[in-house]
Amino acid sequence: MRKPVVTDTASKGDGPYSQAIISRGHVHVSGQGPLDLEGRIIGVSIEEQAEKTLDNVRLILEAAGSSLDDVVKVNVILSDMADFERFNAVYRSVFSAPYPARTCFGGQIDGILVEIDVVAELAEGKG
Repeated sequence: MRKPVVTDTASKGDGPYSQAIISRGHVHVSGQGPLDLEGRIIGVSIEEQAEKTLDNVRLILEAAGSSLDDVVKVNVILSDMADFERFNAVYRSVFSAPYPARTCFGGQIDGILVEIDVVAELAEGKG
């Protein structure tokens, strides 16, 4: 069974997808970017955009009854792989060891510098 997660505290995006889906004890957060509630891009540097993107992920996880500490898998798309080390500095400020499993690759992502999706565990009885 799939249960959508909807929150007004994070960007809703503009595509045909849910902010997140809860299924079988996990929350699957759709790709998030550095967007505010009105869909405007926040920040010009990779650091600023990564912080806002991870904040959107955090807000959606909290709405689902989970947290960044429960994340088990992260997918990151960077518009420029030259930003990899600078992105990692922000990433390390949010996640700690043992770090979630992660994939990071370069790609074109609609005028933003970073997009992130995650899978997190839910507390017993929430999924």
